Amino acid sequence: MSSYDHEHFERLYTHDPDPWAVLTSTYERDKYQATLHALSRPRYAQALELGCSIGGLTRWLAPRCQTLVAVDTSETALQRARSACPAPQVKFVQAHLPDGDWQGTFDLVVLSEILYYFSVPALAQLAERLSRMTTAHTDFVVVHWTGETDYPLSGDCATELFRHLMYADVRMRMRNDRYRLETWSPGLRSFSGPLMPHEATRNK
Repeated sequence: MSSYDHEHFERLYTHDPDPWAVLTSTYERDKYQATLHALSRPRYAQALELGCSIGGLTRWLAPRCQTLVAVDTSETALQRARSACPAPQVKFVQAHLPDGDWQGTFDLVVLSEILYYFSVPALAQLAERLSRMTTAHTDFVVVHWTGETDYPLSGDCATELFRHLMYADVRMRMRNDRYRLETWSPGLRSFSGPLMPHEATRNK
């Protein structure tokens, strides 16, 4: 994750228990509602939320999932997420993406406000991992802020690049003046090795 390493996020959550106001802001509330509305099924067998932070969205996803694996790099954040979302079907996993022990075959993958923290090679590694954990019937929900940031990638760039890395087809796309939300169907492919960024570019 470039300069946004594990220690960066631990310091962030130690200084502020809710650095993005995910439990209180109108922006987050509206985005969560749009995310839930975008889900195509009333319930999922096994879902994956990467970058769950302190559980702002997790608490709303949990009732829609038989099992939900929620991953974040910060153990401090995860402690708060466990308090915000004590549902027994939620398994919280500490991992610094794209690494970590989060396994399964997921029928829902939620990527909310996370992809722009990655370097391009790390996005390729994440796409490789997810391609082995999803099927043609997996729903992807991808949501990102589109304003200016100092992150490695913009929300638009990160979303477009990752969609190509996943060979995904867009099912639904919405955009307002603050964020973009898309649902995808992943492409079917097998890896003989990591997908490099120039390969994704070539397949645009």
